Amino acid sequence: MTQDGRLVRGERTRAAVLDQALLLATVNGLDGLSLSQVADALGVSKSGLFAHWRSKEALQLAVIDHARAQWTELVVAPARSQPAGVRRLWAAHDSRLAFYESGVLPGGCFFANAHFEFNARPGVIRDRLAAELRDWMAFLTRTAAEALTLGEVRPGVNPEGLAYHTESLGVCAVMQAPVLGTGPTFRQARQALLDHLRSITTNPTILPELT
Repeated sequence: MTQDGRLVRGERTRAAVLDQALLLATVNGLDGLSLSQVADALGVSKSGLFAHWRSKEALQLAVIDHARAQWTELVVAPARSQPAGVRRLWAAHDSRLAFYESGVLPGGCFFANAHFEFNARPGVIRDRLAAELRDWMAFLTRTAAEALTLGEVRPGVNPEGLAYHTESLGVCAVMQAPVLGTGPTFRQARQALLDHLRSITTNPTILPELT
């Protein structure tokens, strides 16, 4: 096999391992993740994985990066495809809930789970998770601020508050859905943001109606 062929195979193996590790982390926790656990799930040797990650912490950080890439592809990118302002903020919320509804991750939300797990545990993992949350909140806040600049929401609307409102509904929904039911919970989360956006927007007709 050529050097390029080995590199391609190595990257495929790495991606498959991270896919499996991300799934396991949403169920067993990021701290419960280990090279042995991932190796057993994939039916490969632990020594083969050790060539990619020399420690549990290195694997955890790689999983966070992998989760961010997945979130960017399935949540942020669909939102960015929509017009700036209120419609983009709504799309971010809607695509997030659609991501949860898809069942891609059996434990619901990697980031919400990991934040709860590591919030009281200072260290490298908590710092990385905090950076991801700040980036996400900055995206929501910028989107809300664009709505204000475009005149799509009433003067005086606080972009930080609107971002916080949007985030709160998303986190609450993914935490309650397994107990209260996926369908009713996500519908309520969508309707709650739509109602709020309609109450502050200058043109409610740009927002969709739930069917």
